[in-house]
Amino acid sequence: QVQLVESGGGLVQPGDSLRLSCTASISTLMMQTMAWYRQAPGKERELVATIRTGHITDYVDTVKGRFTISKDNAVRTLYLQMDNLNTEDTGAYYCHGRIGANEFWGQGTQVTVSS
Repeated sequence: QVQLVESGGGLVQPGDSLRLSCTASISTLMMQTMAWYRQAPGKERELVATIRTGHITDYVDTVKGRFTISKDNAVRTLYLQMDNLNTEDTGAYYCHGRIGANEFWGQGTQVTVSS
């Protein structure tokens, strides 16, 4: 059973930064893709950022230039650096990994941006 454990969420003010971490129970080298999703209250879960083999990254337009996804395979950890946060970034953030047809999810970490 692959486990993904997120950490780093919290309550911050607009303009602040946070770094989310997701540590895997197996080598992240095995994951063809890893990603961060988020779900705001009353909304569907959306894909925020993806990192694929070769460290190829993609972002949803609303976070481009503010968020950075990265992965450190040596410590089996996926990161999401979030800068210049705004209230629209509030939500539960979930780590996702894929190995072939198998998908794995973390339990989520809450990010609240409020003045």
